[in-house]
Amino acid sequence: MTSHVKRAFRYRFYPTDAQAAELSRTFGCVRKVYNMALEARTRAWQQGERINYSATSAMLTAWKKTQELAYLSEVSSVLLQQCLRHLQGAFTNFWEKRGRYPRFKSRKKSRRSAEYTSSAFRYGDGKLMLAKMKDPLNVVWSRPMPEGATPSTVSVSQDSAGRWFVSLLCQDPSVKRLPATDAAVGIDAGLDHLLALSTGEKIANPRHERTDRARLARAQRKLAKKAKGSTNRDKARRKVAKIHVRIADRRRDGLHKITTRLVRENQTLVIEDLTVRNMVKNRKLARAISDAAWSEFRSMLEYKAHWYGREVIAVDRWFPSSKLCSTCGSLQGKMPLHVRVWTCSCGTTHDRDVNAAKNLLAAGRAVTVCGAGVRPQRRTPVGQSAMKQKPQRREP
Repeated sequence: MTSHVKRAFRYRFYPTDAQAAELSRTFGCVRKVYNMALEARTRAWQQGERINYSATSAMLTAWKKTQELAYLSEVSSVLLQQCLRHLQGAFTNFWEKRGRYPRFKSRKKSRRSAEYTSSAFRYGDGKLMLAKMKDPLNVVWSRPMPEGATPSTVSVSQDSAGRWFVSLLCQDPSVKRLPATDAAVGIDAGLDHLLALSTGEKIANPRHERTDRARLARAQRKLAKKAKGSTNRDKARRKVAKIHVRIADRRRDGLHKITTRLVRENQTLVIEDLTVRNMVKNRKLARAISDAAWSEFRSMLEYKAHWYGREVIAVDRWFPSSKLCSTCGSLQGKMPLHVRVWTCSCGTTHDRDVNAAKNLLAAGRAVTVCGAGVRPQRRTPVGQSAMKQKPQRREP
């Protein structure tokens, strides 16, 4: 199973002026075709009809023949067809209730990217040549590609700070299942500490956004004073973007190191099924929750566990992990967030976060043994760590 894992290897590259101009033109054409196809499909949707990928592909052929849109023929047709496939995928997710209705791409706010399939690029001997270009890209190969790997797709993008990246998707035979182990860990996400483990270990919250908050605020104030549409405003916007990507890069790097270590050391990892989307509505905690990146942590943990043959169990968010004594199982009353240490009636003194991690681990083990889900606990248990119910069918 793991021998067929597909991984994207991302590298930074430095285009020539001609290559940058060609890619910028390509991004614009991809955005234009995507928006036109979305408009056509939306109009048909409002009339009770559905237009599929084949119909939009035929529309693209007709658009290229018009005088107004003849410039679409100047870029590789593979990229335009691929963006129509992405639109089809977005509609499929919407119909199957996995996502919301597709939105139009903005020239200033949307991600600048394009995807090349195998017929639109050549890769070999450490060189990458894209369609419509005379010279290979100047890629910084910061880590080796899998030996003998052949990329199936290549995605080129430019972030808000102006950096160029190329992402090569290929099968990585080096990803193999790790030897099975009996180790299991409960993981409680928090803000005071990023993670508290059932082993008693606490992982510090680096608070990357807070570190650069003063610098970011200063750059944003300068941006606000620039005239809209001016060159100076664009330069100021780029400086703000550089601070944001610096924060995001450090956060992502830290999460990769933590999740890789946890997956390597443990066979079973139990987490809480947090609804971060609702939690960030709390205006007092929204900035700190976003900086902790709990959703990104869970995503990394789950796909790495899938790669290496580990198991991730998510316990219901209403399970009272903090208020439940991990020693005797008694359920406490109200416990405000400022209470970090508490003593149970059985005499055990608990660290709030470590105790929650221990309870999550116990609940996760119950799921593994009984095949049951974990729901909120309404009363003090008698010799049980969690009440259980049959698993409910999840939406696809």
